[in-house]
Amino acid sequence: MPHFRYGMHIIMGVMRRTSLNLRVDLVEAARRALGTKGTTDTVHRALEEAVRRERLRRLADERFDDLSDEALQALRRTRTW
Repeated sequence: MPHFRYGMHIIMGVMRRTSLNLRVDLVEAARRALGTKGTTDTVHRALEEAVRRERLRRLADERFDDLSDEALQALRRTRTW
């Protein structure tokens, strides 16, 4: 499987070359907001951020009904940090 370096991360996966019609002003604003250097890095970071936000939203909606005090204590005992 190919490895790609993206920022400080090594990505294992498939890359696909594609053409996109992007608003230049929006890409530039996103680049500044995300601290990226090029269009590809900016689009990747924006996609990662969208996925991260959705995962956090789903996590915030989770009820964790099955997580008892005993289960929490067991999880805390196995922490390595």
